[in-house]
Amino acid sequence: MGKTLNVCFIGTGWMGSTQLQILSKLDGIKISVIVEQNRVNAEEAIKKAGLGDTPITDNFEMAIEKFPIDIVWIVSPNSLHAHQAIFAMERGINVFCEKPASTTFSDYEKEIELSKANPKVMSMVDYILNFNPMEQVLSEMVKADEFGRIDQLQINYRHPVNIQGDKVWKLKKAFMGDAMGMGINHAISMIVRIMQIQAKPLAVYATSFNSKVRGFEPDPVWNIMIRYDNGATAICLGNIDVENGYDLYHCLAGSKGGFIFDSRLAVQDKIRLWGEKMTNGQWVYPLHPGFESTNALVQKITPDIMLPDSGDVLDHQIKIALEHFINSVRTGVKSPLSFDNSSLVAEIGWAAQVSAREHREVLLPMSSEDCAIARLL
Repeated sequence: MGKTLNVCFIGTGWMGSTQLQILSKLDGIKISVIVEQNRVNAEEAIKKAGLGDTPITDNFEMAIEKFPIDIVWIVSPNSLHAHQAIFAMERGINVFCEKPASTTFSDYEKEIELSKANPKVMSMVDYILNFNPMEQVLSEMVKADEFGRIDQLQINYRHPVNIQGDKVWKLKKAFMGDAMGMGINHAISMIVRIMQIQAKPLAVYATSFNSKVRGFEPDPVWNIMIRYDNGATAICLGNIDVENGYDLYHCLAGSKGGFIFDSRLAVQDKIRLWGEKMTNGQWVYPLHPGFESTNALVQKITPDIMLPDSGDVLDHQIKIALEHFINSVRTGVKSPLSFDNSSLVAEIGWAAQVSAREHREVLLPMSSEDCAIARLL
């Protein structure tokens, strides 16, 4: 297990309180101090987690200077993420950061710079879908060449984010940043995960508009197209304003097979796939009762598999994600989701915003001209 890791935990809202309850029960973890502006929220979260008399402060910088800290755990409002992460990394402290990593391009650049310059400082951006079992099986199938060359890939993120009560800050650009950071980056992270097996992105083209239903300041509706060096195209349709349910629709079309996931269908119909070898060229529904397959990867898609079909944080692999980062800190091995290793997810989001503003395709990596535009967003 190794030494006890001292954590400065920031943010005890809905997501923070949930993570705190799980994190505090992991072996070798001590919640040394909680940073929260709303003391009532902090006290309630402490009570739920059974943390007794854990100190509470509203001064993040003071907490870092006063307590011996190994990890800064950031689950605060979006606009605070980067300052808190940068402050910690500059002092050699490991950082777990809820997405997005930042709400400004300049801070995004600084986080990557610090992450690369300090290889012994571990970091992680919580792109939680990387730990979903269905997503992992899908990636395994792509690696095993079950679908052949991917020609087209679509992954949506359409989900009306919660703005009730003290979450109303999510409507304001100064606090939430942009729609990518509020959730669309989940879909982008899965596009990156799947496509990086075969190809590199060349360019992004995007459009956006404000649906003006619930009063979001930044545009909540996005249409993002990513062009790859093998000729493939990936598309993300995003909407954080209005949607009937949780839409993380997947459609992968390859030269030797395909995969479709529809999060809003009845469970048994949510996944259908085909492959020349994997299913003898036939479309199959692996979640149907009584379905059988001789393919080892298809066999992993069982009726009890956790699907990415819910916007409720409790329906995702939180504990596994948290343990992943703790293991990264203990072993000194950078996570694939560190600020620098996962930077492409954020860069595609920034490129999309530049594209929508300038009404043109944006090449990747972003040029100095486009980086300058991104800093003004």
